[in-house]
Amino acid sequence: MIDYPILSLMLAVPLIGAVAALFLDARGARWMALAATLLELGLAALLWASFDQGAAAPQWQFTEARDLGIFSYALGIDGIALMLIVLSCFLMPLCILASWASIEHRIPEYMAAFLFMETLMLGVFMAQDILLFYVFFEAGLIPMYLIIGIWGGANRIYASYKFFLYTLLGSVLMLIAMLWTIGQAGTTSIPALMAFDFAPEAQTWLWLAFFASFAVKMPMWPVHTWLPDAHVQAPTAGSVILAGVLLKLGGYGFVRFSLPMFPDASALLTPLVFALSAIAVVYTSLVALVQQDMKKLIAYSSVAHMGFVTAGLFAFNRQGIEGALVVMLSHGLYSGALFLCVGVIYDRMHTREIGRYGGLANNMPRYALFFLLFTMASVALPGTSGFVGEFLALMGVYQTSTWTAAVLTLGIILGAAYMLYLYARVAYGASDKPDAAAMRDLNGREIAILAPLAAAVLWMGIYPEPFIAPMRADVGRLLARLEPDRPRFDAQLARAIAPGTPTPAEASH
Repeated sequence: MIDYPILSLMLAVPLIGAVAALFLDARGARWMALAATLLELGLAALLWASFDQGAAAPQWQFTEARDLGIFSYALGIDGIALMLIVLSCFLMPLCILASWASIEHRIPEYMAAFLFMETLMLGVFMAQDILLFYVFFEAGLIPMYLIIGIWGGANRIYASYKFFLYTLLGSVLMLIAMLWTIGQAGTTSIPALMAFDFAPEAQTWLWLAFFASFAVKMPMWPVHTWLPDAHVQAPTAGSVILAGVLLKLGGYGFVRFSLPMFPDASALLTPLVFALSAIAVVYTSLVALVQQDMKKLIAYSSVAHMGFVTAGLFAFNRQGIEGALVVMLSHGLYSGALFLCVGVIYDRMHTREIGRYGGLANNMPRYALFFLLFTMASVALPGTSGFVGEFLALMGVYQTSTWTAAVLTLGIILGAAYMLYLYARVAYGASDKPDAAAMRDLNGREIAILAPLAAAVLWMGIYPEPFIAPMRADVGRLLARLEPDRPRFDAQLARAIAPGTPTPAEASH
């Protein structure tokens, strides 16, 4: 399979399915979308099984290249891209099943939009040409914009425009920086750009230009305000993909571009990233505590969890970076599952107001069990996927900045507060609302959606090695690229924390 163009096939399958769905009736479009996404999941599993994790394995595997003039159709993946591809392909058929009954109008167009978005998301992780990456990165806005704007809630037009403008404007600066880097390095190849040594005096401006786009995608505080509106107005499956995959594009951008291409600037501006991450974790957790809309609460929790990702990535050590990557994978599972849990009861009562529910454990015990597991994963309970990533990220950040680690720990406590508050009010208490007490428990389709997510959350929590192993060599290569800037990084961070105060790494000596 190494010599077979499997990446091109994976881009083609959902694209062909999207075109075919447009010419089918509603029933045919549903089955076409499900068949295409299940085939794509099978190809992703084959890709995972065929990936060479050996010590002598090349960084870029399954590579393809064709010159298209302005840029190259160059594809290839490393272990980090592999795991994000697997996550994307795992969530897509679940999203199609979640939309099976809840989407009632323009069904062929809806299914086509999701399949088209899958092609674009996978293209981001597969692209080895920086201009090709930008095309996939920006084009992914279009299907999500349509999904929110056409099939969203009452305020969908405002939310879709806000989502589109925030993410597009941030990317304009990145495009300018990309063109400058191409001119300097004389290539559009991402592997070549990652190894190119840009002038230190230019790196800060380039880093900030890329940061403008990736910070919005994550999203980081204070450019996060588009996310709650987008989540609340998006249909359930749209929220799943938005939280599960699209938010990860910013973190992937930091790993692929900001850190390896601009190591000097990354070392210089790490205090800024730590400060924004710490504020995001605490501030958005406090905002989540006062929410009455379930989707909005989970949306704010996503911003808080992404704070662990950015802090871990810029910890400049293995535990922090590996922890951040595991948080990205784990968050994609349990946040998507939480939005699906909200969608289950919204389909029955057509309200997301927390106060309209209560005592669901009495009449919906299977639902309450799944909801409890995903809630525990969100609060990083040992044995769930949430614990592995956040524990590793905290270890890495603590080795770099004790104060930042302490603030992130406070965020975990606040996260437990708002998630347990949500679960207690929805699942426990008196069943004093007749309409909520009359709701039926999960049906077979809903169990088929939530059970794979529950299995993945427990698998990653109990035995995370299969998820970390493909990324380990790539994290080592990234650390080798960052190592020359380590002394400057430590000195800069020590000055930012408190003049004369040693970092934990310095104190250990």
